[in-house]
Amino acid sequence: MNGATLLGVTLVYFLLAYRIYGRKLKAIFGIESQRECPSKRLRDDIDYLPTPMMVLFGHHFASIAGAGPIVGPVVAAYLGWGPACLWILLGCVFIGSMHDFAAMFLSVRNDGRSIAYAIERELGYLGRQLFLAFCFAMLILVVAIFALLVAQCFVTTPAVATASVLFIAMAPIFGVAVGRKILSLAEASLIFVPILFAFVWLGTLMPLDLEATLGTAQRATSAWIVMLLYYAAIASVIPVWVLLQPRDYLNSYLLYAMMILGVAGIFLYRPDMAMPAFAVSGKAVPKLFPLLFVTVACGACSGFHALVASGTSAKQLASERHVLPVAYGGMLVEGVLAIIALVSVGYLDMPAFEQLLSGADKVPPQVAFARGLGTFSTKLGISYDVGVNFVSLAISAFMLTTLDTATRLTRFVWQELLMPRAVVATAPTSNEPAALGGLRGFLSSRWTATLIVVILAGYLGMSGGGLRIWPVFGASNQLLAALTLLAVTLWLIRSKRPVLFAMLPMFFMTIISIWALVCLIMDNWQKSWSLVAVSIILLVLALLLLVLSAKAVHKAHTARVVRSAAGE
Repeated sequence: MNGATLLGVTLVYFLLAYRIYGRKLKAIFGIESQRECPSKRLRDDIDYLPTPMMVLFGHHFASIAGAGPIVGPVVAAYLGWGPACLWILLGCVFIGSMHDFAAMFLSVRNDGRSIAYAIERELGYLGRQLFLAFCFAMLILVVAIFALLVAQCFVTTPAVATASVLFIAMAPIFGVAVGRKILSLAEASLIFVPILFAFVWLGTLMPLDLEATLGTAQRATSAWIVMLLYYAAIASVIPVWVLLQPRDYLNSYLLYAMMILGVAGIFLYRPDMAMPAFAVSGKAVPKLFPLLFVTVACGACSGFHALVASGTSAKQLASERHVLPVAYGGMLVEGVLAIIALVSVGYLDMPAFEQLLSGADKVPPQVAFARGLGTFSTKLGISYDVGVNFVSLAISAFMLTTLDTATRLTRFVWQELLMPRAVVATAPTSNEPAALGGLRGFLSSRWTATLIVVILAGYLGMSGGGLRIWPVFGASNQLLAALTLLAVTLWLIRSKRPVLFAMLPMFFMTIISIWALVCLIMDNWQKSWSLVAVSIILLVLALLLLVLSAKAVHKAHTARVVRSAAGE
């Protein structure tokens, strides 16, 4: 198989999926273009803000992409490129993209609230609290890990640190220019996007090397973690149009440029897939079922996407017709990135691949990806070193985007966790936490909530505990997707709509995720008690939610039988 052929087939397949299956989803869920969205009805210019579709797509895509669709497929390639490719193509269209679409739609129809509100409507207050506890634990881990990964990247590649700091400083200027109508979006893009790429070049000229200043890499990493979490805290509490939206929008151009570089490089280089389609390697992920699916993770389906779609993006959606391109289309583009990542290492034979990731070189998966795209870019007249540096900078930029978005999402989850049933049942406002009063009001204010998030994440990041439990993230991420699909399935049943298209993926993801957690518990028994403990906690929370769901379905079925018997 040629990598260019594989990528070409993927592009056509995803385009057809968007046109055919995407249109079917719009009909099933009942998209109404003229319906007023929460961003307009509840506008507060902090979290709720109607946003142009292209700006929101950039923010949403940059937030969900992260390093997941790169790292997952690269690691899964240990089993050969065939299983990972099949799961990306099938999972992305029929599970991942549908999951993102449904999560955003339910949030929009519930005043922009997170998917936890839909859980409460279907499973009650206890179900909501269990779900929120699950989300909070997972998101703290996400914030800790990405703060640590970005900090390590800044230390090893100081040019990335310079470019990222300049991006952050420029973003508010862009936000004010567009938000205050000083410049149109097109005019501002024409000015600021070239400056963005100039910052990448300036980073190589003026690398911000804290290791040279502080003496050791460990001190430099700790210093960067503190500064990154401070930045993430500020980004979490200020209005989205000031920093989060403009930075994510501008960073999306780096991601687009990286993907264009990858697509063009693959089509011109035409790499043959030297790696076997199916392989059994001593260093492989232990079992094809179930760990392949949680290893590929974001490349095919990600529960984190539901939190982005329903936590931030739904609050900024200007029209319901944007749900399809932003949510469903955004996941399809991420699937393309996953295939590019697979090709970036698939052109190597298995010994060379193992030497790269596990041998003397032992580079991280994202570096292997950057080297692959750097090789392909030589066919475009770009030197290998320039290609590798640019791709590395792009990866670091959207890892930072995931960090600030995850911090804001964790703040939302913490606030919802402290809200009683009566408050959640009302329409949200920006002053809602303060209205609670007392200790609960203090703890759920956006300032206190953000402080709690960054302290917990900072502790994990500084101690390195986040990396020790990283393998659990893949399983918990997929289990979160299964729980989101569970809420979608219950809503479809209650609203008397077609349900099998969501129910079957829900069952599949639930079985795979629970199976993976059980495998992790067995594999890590007496090796890492932190992994075992976290896996058991997640497993128990998921099983309790499944029990509540079974009761809800039984209750709904009994009520339907009674109504039928009464002739209603």
